[in-house]
Amino acid sequence: MSERERAVQLLKEVPDYKIRYVIAYMQGLIADEAADDAFCEKLYQDYLDDPDSEKDEFITLEEFKKTCIISDDSEKL
Repeated sequence: MSERERAVQLLKEVPDYKIRYVIAYMQGLIADEAADDAFCEKLYQDYLDDPDSEKDEFITLEEFKKTCIISDDSEKL
């Protein structure tokens, strides 16, 4: 039995007065997924459209630590 089939089976067992809670939860799951996808797509497009010539340059972790004044001891936290 697939997870979808199991969900449908469980849904059939939910009393009518609780169905609205199931619907609200399911709508939240779908809405969050769509909103997350749209947000991530926007971030990606903003990055692609960014005219900054240095956006594709990378630094090592060690270089980054120096810019943030992070010591090796902080990794133990």
